[in-house]
Amino acid sequence: MTKDSHPGRQPAGVSKIIIVDDHPIVRQGLAALINQQEDMEVCAQAANGREAMEQIGKFKPDLVTIDLTLGELGGLELIKNIKSRYPDLPMLVISIHDESLYAERVLRAGARGYIMKQEATENVTEAIGRVLAGQVYVSECMSDRIVKSFLDGTAKSQVPAVGALSDRELEVFQLIGQGYGTRKIAEMLHLSIKTIETYRAHIKFKLDLDDAAHLLQYAVQWVGSQS
Repeated sequence: MTKDSHPGRQPAGVSKIIIVDDHPIVRQGLAALINQQEDMEVCAQAANGREAMEQIGKFKPDLVTIDLTLGELGGLELIKNIKSRYPDLPMLVISIHDESLYAERVLRAGARGYIMKQEATENVTEAIGRVLAGQVYVSECMSDRIVKSFLDGTAKSQVPAVGALSDRELEVFQLIGQGYGTRKIAEMLHLSIKTIETYRAHIKFKLDLDDAAHLLQYAVQWVGSQS
């Protein structure tokens, strides 16, 4: 009988992991890496925030890995929801997005680690192990930068201009860059059109953009640079 023959059932001492990512191939690749470890097993997978909350309630995992780009409910909001409902559940973000912009955000939201997908093949099981052990996992470079930011604030000057956006503003900015209009973004985030328009105004002000056309152009370029 193979290790993954019965999802949700595992030998004593084996940590149950749920993978949340909207790309099936990525989920399968991560599951293959994790299931090679004797003390870890993927008990469930989810493609979005709604599925993630359902699977967490069903399987009671020891850790959840989360991508930041999940469609209707972004990864940051999902982290906050999980933290609110399951405050002791460790979370590790595995994402393509720039660590310098997102690592501190996900830690503030409640996750215990951040690893970029480019590094995941080599380091994901180490990162999971560290987080399961109660530690925080970020790259060495990011760790140094976070320490500096607490000591003297010098790291803030190294954050891209987009780093000035709040978590929700960043989410709206990313959706604009993916080509969604105001009405669709409002539907996806379950917010009013007026609220999204307010976020757009704040984003334009913080990024010193003149109008909606410049906002769209900048957002599209930024999203492209993150892919």
